[in-house]
Amino acid sequence: MPSIYQLKPAFQNLLRPGVERLYARGVTANQVTLAAALVSVLLGTLLAACSHITWLFALIPLWMLLRMALNAVDGMLAREFGQQSKLGAYLNELCDVIADSALYLPFALLAGVSPLLVILVVLLAVISEYAGVLGPMVGASRRYDGPMGKSDRAFCFGVLGAGVATGLLPALWINLLLGLILALLLYTLYNRVRRGLAEAV
Repeated sequence: MPSIYQLKPAFQNLLRPGVERLYARGVTANQVTLAAALVSVLLGTLLAACSHITWLFALIPLWMLLRMALNAVDGMLAREFGQQSKLGAYLNELCDVIADSALYLPFALLAGVSPLLVILVVLLAVISEYAGVLGPMVGASRRYDGPMGKSDRAFCFGVLGAGVATGLLPALWINLLLGLILALLLYTLYNRVRRGLAEAV
């Protein structure tokens, strides 16, 4: 299925000169991973505490873009500069799930937005990533199949954040978009299990 994740190689090529400079300064992949997760949790906490100040949700698309860059950077540091580790593998998966949850949950506090839909999206996002991680356990690769992988969710919630901040997305439309994201997450979960099993044969 088409996914923003498929653009990752081109995105990495743009970032490579900066990654080389970070490595020369002694920055490690795990430091980047932890820093991105920490900022995500702090931003999510701010939005949850100040959900009535809707313009703050403009920070979501800005941070999502930067966070996608940081996620690419930590992977490149690990793979291309010999920084891969078992701890790094744990941090990479756990920090992404924690960061996503922290950034999505504040939407449940917006007036008129269904908390149930937001919570279901968060749960299915976690489950779909878990399904992706299970690939190696059955003899397949780590599955990143779409159509609603990490990068796709970041894009969608960036759009939602911009819509909330500008007032262009009423609560009804947010709920409809959350319902669509939920449906695409279910399809993503199905794709990851199906393709993981197919690869493992």
